[in-house]
Amino acid sequence: MKNKTALILGISGGIGGEIAKALLAQGWNVKGLVRNQNETKLPHIQLIQGDALNIDDVLNAAQGTDVIVHAVNPPGYKNWNLLVLPMIENTIAAAKATGARILLPGTIYNYGDGSPAVITESTPQQPSTRKGLIRKELESKLLQASHSGVRVLIVRCGDFYGPKPGNNWFSQGMVKPNKPVSVISNPAKKGVGHSWAYLPDVAKTMVQLLQEEHRLQPFDVFNFGGNWDHDGLQMAQAINANLKVAARVVNAPWFLFKLLSPFVVVFRELLEMKYLWMKPYRLDNSKLIRFLGKEPSTPLKEAVRETLMGLNCL
Repeated sequence: MKNKTALILGISGGIGGEIAKALLAQGWNVKGLVRNQNETKLPHIQLIQGDALNIDDVLNAAQGTDVIVHAVNPPGYKNWNLLVLPMIENTIAAAKATGARILLPGTIYNYGDGSPAVITESTPQQPSTRKGLIRKELESKLLQASHSGVRVLIVRCGDFYGPKPGNNWFSQGMVKPNKPVSVISNPAKKGVGHSWAYLPDVAKTMVQLLQEEHRLQPFDVFNFGGNWDHDGLQMAQAINANLKVAARVVNAPWFLFKLLSPFVVVFRELLEMKYLWMKPYRLDNSKLIRFLGKEPSTPLKEAVRETLMGLNCL
């Protein structure tokens, strides 16, 4: 039996790179669509030059694939309203042409500040932010495509963190990459729980699900439980547990984000997601546990150590 092949859009990003490694470890052939072939140094991957916004590039790269991993996002949160939906439309077109299943790393953004504290796969999506509305529309397009024969797998996660910096709170808010940690900026309101997702664990989970293709529904969604920070302090404590000298933990400067948000895109985007730190929103992974038996899980201290090493903070 020949090895399966996956095309990863966004392979140079944090989640795309981790999915590539997890697929290779299970014997998959992996292709990556990149704008610049020097973007990623991952070995054993066929890099194809192109742009996820160019339908011909995506169709060409997707030839002969079993899975298209849609892990591409506009860098630095910029131009979501102009780029996110055209990119998913290209991925859907490629899946229709090749018969490949689409794998999407889902977000908690789809659930707004009025959502319940525990979110299941059937919880109604009522986003309260601009990014949340876009992500809901993106998933609606995937659901619609599944009615035309496109197979879809969505794995929904909390806040990403991992060895590669990216658009996430850990590397953009709590610590500063390439610097020793002297101050930890904690965005959580005291006593409020928060969902975190360690990228290598997410990637292993996704690949384990893909290995069970014969059991998956044509349109299937799973919540990834990840690390539940029950009081909003556990992540900061895990960072300090990896330092020789404990860093000072301070509250995130929300007032500064608000003040500078008209001028700094990242601050504006972080501010939009503030509600996720003011009330607890936990992803119920019962369906995933029933399906796989258990969820891949790295102990928090170890996962944070690997992340800090990857960010060159230790």
